[in-house]
Amino acid sequence: MVIHGPNLNLLGTREPGLYGTTSLAELNAGLVDLGQSLGLHVDACQANDEGAIIDRIQQARGRYVGIVINPGGFSHTSVAIHDALRSVELPAIEVHLTNLYARESFRHASVTGGACLGVIMGLGVDSYHLALRHLAARAGAPGGST
Repeated sequence: MVIHGPNLNLLGTREPGLYGTTSLAELNAGLVDLGQSLGLHVDACQANDEGAIIDRIQQARGRYVGIVINPGGFSHTSVAIHDALRSVELPAIEVHLTNLYARESFRHASVTGGACLGVIMGLGVDSYHLALRHLAARAGAPGGST
């Protein structure tokens, strides 16, 4: 399960100098293709609403081998998303397109990252790809390797 948080529906047009020119549809298509090559089925969703993100996390239990999540701005504020990630007992990896430490100081702390196996940031869309590859390896998927 890949979950994109608030404002990620604007990828490709929102501050392309910061977030790149890849659209959300292009990112998702690349993740589906990568998942297939790794032996995984990838479902991706995007929500601007905190509750919708929590619902998707809870729906992942028993259906997926892990979660790749970019909580966007909720990374810095959402105890509820943190708690949802912990409650489903699935390995989750938080990803960010940009390096949060190279940005405004209020972005330097991640509430949600503490509920995740790891955090990958600053590598653009490759942040997502690395997370998916790691989850595939953990799950023992045929194409996954460490």
